[in-house]
Amino acid sequence: MTAAISEPRPLRERVTPDEWAVRVDLAAAYRLVAHFGWDDVIFTHISARVPGPDEHFLINPYGLLFEEITASCLVKVDLDGNVLEPTPYPINPAGFTIHSAVHAARQDVACVMHLHTVAGVAVSTQAEGLLPLNQTAMVLSCSIGYHEYEGLALDHAERPRLVADLGQFPAMLLRNHGTLTVGRTIPSAFLNMYFLERACAMQVATLAGGAALHRPADAVQQLVTRQAAGQVMGGLDIADMAWAPLIRLLDRRYPGFRE
Repeated sequence: MTAAISEPRPLRERVTPDEWAVRVDLAAAYRLVAHFGWDDVIFTHISARVPGPDEHFLINPYGLLFEEITASCLVKVDLDGNVLEPTPYPINPAGFTIHSAVHAARQDVACVMHLHTVAGVAVSTQAEGLLPLNQTAMVLSCSIGYHEYEGLALDHAERPRLVADLGQFPAMLLRNHGTLTVGRTIPSAFLNMYFLERACAMQVATLAGGAALHRPADAVQQLVTRQAAGQVMGGLDIADMAWAPLIRLLDRRYPGFRE
């Protein structure tokens, strides 16, 4: 008599509840990037640290659009690039270089986002970088690093320089390349990216207008940065406040991210 072949249990039953929660939030971040039009076909990447003592993180399967990402399809890897769950997809090697570098160096970082938007790349090519021309830019302009372009991020020797340039900043412009943000949670990394992308889009529009610019005083710029840093309203982090309605948006329009 032939023994019955059992189907593998769903991934949700094979990972801890904490890991599943991170998977859902990370899949949501991918869907939100697609929703806001920040995606770049299958390129760029977002990663999140897996809770627990192991140095593991989740990243997108290379070959899926961001609007297709689900909690179950995310690829779990270690800091050496070993894939830890069966998957038919590879991971983006340049994405691994960037994300493994940050996760290894910044234990306070739970999420790393890297994008190639038109506005973000445009500002990354401008000599002065992000200018404190508006409130959104001032939130980040004193808290942003810059990393020189070294070619496609395939050489692991670049990693120490990348993390040195990021330092303890929540955001960085990769020169001639794109934007990068980090956060102690997925919502905080996403909100940092939202502010950075909005600031870059505003800067491109402002400079395109060709009019003389009004620059706020340095003291005001520094004040806004201090006011925005770690802002808490009623005991609730503003990133969490923004994340809740964004999840409701996804549940209405793209509910498959939880699968």
